Amino acid sequence: MQEHKHRRWALPLLFLVLAAVPFVAQWLGEPFYVTLGARILIYALAALALNLVLGFAGLVSFGHAMFLGLGCYAVGILSYYGFGNGWLQLAVCIAVCALVALIVGTVCLRTSGIGFIMITLAFAQMFYFLAVSLREYGGDDGLNIYDASSFGLFDLGGSQPVYWAAWAVLLVSSLAMLRLRRSPFGMILRATHANPRRVDALGYSVFGVRLTAYVASGVLTGVAGLLLANLTAFASPSYMSWPVSGELIVMVVIGGLGNVLGPIVGAIAYLLMEEAFKSMTQHWMLLMGPAVVIIAMVAKGGYANSLAWLRRPPPAAPTAQPPAADGQKDRRPPDALAKEASA
Repeated sequence: MQEHKHRRWALPLLFLVLAAVPFVAQWLGEPFYVTLGARILIYALAALALNLVLGFAGLVSFGHAMFLGLGCYAVGILSYYGFGNGWLQLAVCIAVCALVALIVGTVCLRTSGIGFIMITLAFAQMFYFLAVSLREYGGDDGLNIYDASSFGLFDLGGSQPVYWAAWAVLLVSSLAMLRLRRSPFGMILRATHANPRRVDALGYSVFGVRLTAYVASGVLTGVAGLLLANLTAFASPSYMSWPVSGELIVMVVIGGLGNVLGPIVGAIAYLLMEEAFKSMTQHWMLLMGPAVVIIAMVAKGGYANSLAWLRRPPPAAPTAQPPAADGQKDRRPPDALAKEASA
């Protein structure tokens, strides 16, 4: 009961802290903190989307950066032709990501394990090289975006609007994930990871449930890409590369698989560590790699498991064994007697 109470207050407390970041940055006179915070929120949104298939369904997608890049190019290409309407860009982003996720998911979900990992990676690399080959849109150099997405009453020009838009989308998505996790669909989705044969025997389509989750995850990652394009004013094939997919997986693992707040906490921890190591040395990856390994080994199960370990009561003191009476044989096992003698 106490653990459930802690988790219930974790979500509003976390988002209150995140909402204070722009005000603290303005008070300190450090606008860079808003840009960094917006980047963290965007990657947290992408990690939250990945957690839907990785944490809930147990599907290790090594190509989720593909949807991040598609969201960026939905903004970049439409802006290139003079279409700066944010609602149009959002509709195209959702439609393209849903269609690609439907096609890719239909192929990938016919396999499992290492086969699923390799096919998702192959599709992501295919789209990566497709973006590199589009010379009209910058090719390998990427595409500059000169006009921010305009949604009528507001636009996403600058770090502050992107930060608040990402904050709002992440909050709504987190609440939706909490509801989905407890819903019948969420329970069936998690059951497909635990025992897919039993789910199939109960009359549910394991393939259909997983495909629905994969499409929803791809669309949400695409929305994160739309926000990223407005933050950086740039669309690049590098957003689709496999290292970005690996970073998203690391964020989910650090935070805790299947935990709703885990990907957000994982994104915060990972990107703050990255910035800290970058400020120390240009060879920051030499520090980042061992740090991630240590965190994965120490905090098994993510931050949620670590908090449960911290709240665990101390072990009770061992009860003293009554001394054996004179002339009565001590009936304790030999290993216990040996330990007592050595002590």
